[in-house]
Amino acid sequence: MKFYFSYLVILIAFLGCKDDKHKTIIDYAYIGGEIINPSANYVVLSKEEKVIDTIKLDGRNRFLHKVKHLKEGIYTFKHGVEYQMILLEPRDSVLFRLNTLDFDESLVFSGRGDKKNNYLINEFLENEREEKYVIKLCQLNPNAYQTHIDSLKDRKVKLYERFIDKHEPSELFKKIAQANIDYSHYSNKEVYPFIHYGRDKASILKSLPDDFYDYRKHINYNDEFLSSYHNYNTFLRHSLSNLSLKVHDAHNTGKPFNRNSLCYNLDKLKLVDSLVTNTAIKDDLLYHFTMNYLSRSKNEKNNNIILKSYLSKTNSTKGKEKMTGYTYAINSLKEGSEIPDIELIDLNNEVVKLSSLTPSTTVVTFWSNVYYKHFKESHFKLKKLRLKYPEVTFISINIDGLGVNKSKKILEKYNFESSNAYLFKNPKEATDVLAVYPLTKTIILDKNNKIENCHTNIFSVYFEKQLLGLLNK
Repeated sequence: MKFYFSYLVILIAFLGCKDDKHKTIIDYAYIGGEIINPSANYVVLSKEEKVIDTIKLDGRNRFLHKVKHLKEGIYTFKHGVEYQMILLEPRDSVLFRLNTLDFDESLVFSGRGDKKNNYLINEFLENEREEKYVIKLCQLNPNAYQTHIDSLKDRKVKLYERFIDKHEPSELFKKIAQANIDYSHYSNKEVYPFIHYGRDKASILKSLPDDFYDYRKHINYNDEFLSSYHNYNTFLRHSLSNLSLKVHDAHNTGKPFNRNSLCYNLDKLKLVDSLVTNTAIKDDLLYHFTMNYLSRSKNEKNNNIILKSYLSKTNSTKGKEKMTGYTYAINSLKEGSEIPDIELIDLNNEVVKLSSLTPSTTVVTFWSNVYYKHFKESHFKLKKLRLKYPEVTFISINIDGLGVNKSKKILEKYNFESSNAYLFKNPKEATDVLAVYPLTKTIILDKNNKIENCHTNIFSVYFEKQLLGLLNK
């Protein structure tokens, strides 16, 4: 492996030097690498949501590709449904090696352009770890909380400055890295009222220091340059949710705040429509907030109201089509209705109907080989639940269309239950009909094959209470 990567680096350097003699303008970069445990035989390279190239893996799951007419900036490489960002500038020759079973954590860059990309991926992983820590900090009073998150930012700034001094990267890198630090910090401030344990969110907002949100004066909610950046988009979602609190409180006086209420979510859509003018950013936010509401709602009338609001504001034809279909599916899965007759394949390669698998109270969960962390955690959880509730049938369904043999090998590797493991015969149709979003979605069925709850989650603190309520009926 080391020899292969060294050979690639030398080869790319040679090709780069050769081209330099004939060109005064360098407008290309190389990208290559190896995918361990691939879930497809290709990698898709995109920029600003437009596919640049689909690159096939060779017989050893490796590839090398020259990006011609390079437009410097952040590119997305996607494998299966997992994706990650890479910064490409002229003359770069970036190689990476990753394992799909641990996608982000396994990703390592080498070659020319590796240092800036390793910096960015390490920062991404650090932000993921920081999110859990910030949840705990949010229980502090506002002044103590601000002191702690300011220190988190100061640490990042020092690491950034050391990197700049040592490697002297481009202005483009500095702009991106600084924006990541800033917007991560701003997000930490925006989430505070929501995660703080107090139920009166309006009072929490009023208790904040006067300068707590001063940075908002300088925020561009329509920044096209940052529109494909994770930290910026996360900030926008948190900030608009927070700004909607004040709007909502103005006509919700005296009532306890409910983030899942129709009124509050309609306020969010209205605020996005009025504050965001960039079409791509607006459509993304409208889609996110609407889908987030629908995935938790059991009220058909309210679902149709929020869908109507979404359709009147978005410009995305694809989004309209998806959201309309999702709303129809959600409304069809209401409590007391029968589960659709979806066809499954068991690990003996036999076709069975989902409705035939419910002789007792049944819990239906879903998993994907691509989201490996969720796969492992959900199956470990199911293992415990099966021991605790032997009278309940726990079913796990793979949504990928992996095939029986691969699914069987994955389950056997961790000694997970296979007798109640299935695959969708037609994954696309089945995930649409059962509205499988998010992947943590769990459906509880009673012994008569009727839906008891199609919006639960085995990781929820309320899940076992819901299950016991049905068993004790």
